[in-house]
Formats: sequence, structure tokens, C-alpha cells
Amino acid sequence: MQVNEQNDIPRILEEVRVLAKLRIEVGVFGEDDSFMSMLATVHEFGAVIRPKKQYLTIPLMKKYQGKSPREFDLFFLRAKSGNSFLVREKGKNELEFAYMLVKEVNIPERSFLRSTFDEKEKEWFQYSLMLLKQLMIGKTTAREMCEKLGARMQKDIQRKMREIKTPPNSPSTIAKKGSNNPLIDTGRLRQSVVYKVVG
Repeated sequence: MQVNEQNDIPRILEEVRVLAKLRIEVGVFGEDDSFMSMLATVHEFGAVIRPKKQYLTIPLMKKYQGKSPREFDLFFLRAKSGNSFLVREKGKNELEFAYMLVKEVNIPERSFLRSTFDEKEKEWFQYSLMLLKQLMIGKTTAREMCEKLGARMQKDIQRKMREIKTPPNSPSTIAKKGSNNPLIDTGRLRQSVVYKVVG
């Protein structure tokens, strides 16, 4: 790489000074959406969810999602398997299983931030070098360089979220969502992954 103009050196030095003050943050930020930030943390590291009282109620059908079991005329049923349910009479000699009752839910780790960083670190470094060369010859600025790198990191993390297949969802989760992609339901979590250039 050659700098043809002698007077280009002050510009390069200024851009390098700006670059040294900038940092790229990528992830799901609590100040943007605290619920999505919590959800991202649960998936990234895994979690065990326990009830405040005796049981967690897991809705088994879409019509029960987001609703309290108290809204329905339900009764307790323990199956031969030992599993407990809240059910309601659907007709003569027919039951509808509304909620499964569990003592805890184990959400396995499905890292999408750390794992993408581990997989893409070398590619991102090479991309940074290419952008740095463009900065030196005046084809980009320090902030534009960070914006481009941040956008690439964001895209790679979102792609990783679409590709994760294991550990798979539980059968009840698959039934509720209608798919088996562990990190994609409505797409809201994936869209919550953003980058910020700070400094």
C-alpha cells in the first residue's frame, strides 16, 4: 500500500485517532428491550426455571398460551407416566389437555453470540484489515469502517440463529411453535440482535 500524497498523512493520522476511540458493540441490549435481552441471556447460557409455588404451567395448545389456567374450568390429572396435567372436559368421555405441570424447566445452552464469535473471529479480522487498507487510501472513514464491520457481525450472528438445530426443542415447544428451530419463533429475538458504534 502506498500513500501517494504527502498531505494525506494528517488525514490518516486523524482517522487512526478517531478509530482508537471507537468500539463496536453487538448483541441484544437491555436498554432497547429488556425482555429480549433476558431471553437472549437464557439461550446463550442456558437456565433452569423453577415455579414460585408448586408447579410451572406449560400450555399445550395455542389457545392457552399467554393465559392463566384460572381463566378456564380445569381439573388436575396425574397420568400413569407420573406426569401431571390440567385438563378440561371436552365432551362425553373426552378430555382436552390444556397445561402440563412441571417442577422445573431446563433450557439448554444454545449459544449464538459466543459461538459466532469463535467461528467468525478470523474472518472478521481479515475483513477489518481490508477495511483498514480502504481507510488508509481514503475510500472509507474510521466510523464507516466500524459501521461496516458491525453490520457484518450482526448479519453473521443472525444467520447463526437461523442455523442452530441442537439441542432441539421439546415436543411440546415444537407443537406450540409449529417448527423446530430452537431460536426462531416470531423472529423478534433475531431482529433484536443489533450493533452499535460507540465513541
